[in-house]
Amino acid sequence: MVFSSKRRRITSIAALAMGAACVLTACGGESDTGASASGAPAASAAGGIKLIKDGKITTCTNVPYEPFQFNQGNKVVGFDVDMVDLVAKKLGVTQEIVDIDFAVIKSGAALNAGKCDVAAAGMTITDERKKNLLFSDPYFDATQALLAKKGTGVKSLEEVKAKGLKLGAQASTTGLDYVKEKGLNPTEYADSPKELLGLQSGQADVIVQDLPVVLTWLKKPEIASKFELVASLDTGEQYGIGMKKGNDALAKAVNEAFTAAKSDGTYEQIYMKWFGKKPGELGVS
Repeated sequence: MVFSSKRRRITSIAALAMGAACVLTACGGESDTGASASGAPAASAAGGIKLIKDGKITTCTNVPYEPFQFNQGNKVVGFDVDMVDLVAKKLGVTQEIVDIDFAVIKSGAALNAGKCDVAAAGMTITDERKKNLLFSDPYFDATQALLAKKGTGVKSLEEVKAKGLKLGAQASTTGLDYVKEKGLNPTEYADSPKELLGLQSGQADVIVQDLPVVLTWLKKPEIASKFELVASLDTGEQYGIGMKKGNDALAKAVNEAFTAAKSDGTYEQIYMKWFGKKPGELGVS
């Protein structure tokens, strides 16, 4: 019996050691040779580009983030969805969408784990995120905005701070980073709907969010009747499609699809569809 117990302990220790080795070497994830998370060879698309599923380009996103990605009936639609569809068409595949926490997207963990081929989630390109992700060329010029209850009487972050108003921001976003750099300490909300609810319920007096998202909210009468855009914050941000570092072939295909769309007018059509204005005119009254 003593010998048997010792063998069981040795076996357990060996199993734990193998498990630890697996974690350190990303065992079971996509390898440089194109193996999928299951260990089987990855599927191929046009040009020999490796994808995690046959006939599909899988997109990690965070829903809802209207108008970039949100649920419409039983489908996820939006500007980002249409942009990735351009890539899917180029590769001769269809798009499949995975809804996942934004923090897992921006860290690169979802891509490294083989959850998706690309990440499209209204994601600003930053030097910090470049450490974990390979980004496409920019496809959207972004800026931040302040949304407040009508009558608040503020027109800037400085006034929000001076009046001691309660500020809200979405966690893991550049909007949050921006206001923190300006010396504010906002309440953090897990996603944009919770952030808006925080404003509506009085938990926050003002919230910071991407301008297109704020403008989309204000199209709804129940929001426009009580809240208003009080400031645009020109942060010089640009969105990019995220991919696993080293996946240069897929990045090349993404960039080519976007370049072609901008040349033939398709990009402007998609932009007008979701924002109602031409590129460069967003936020202009």
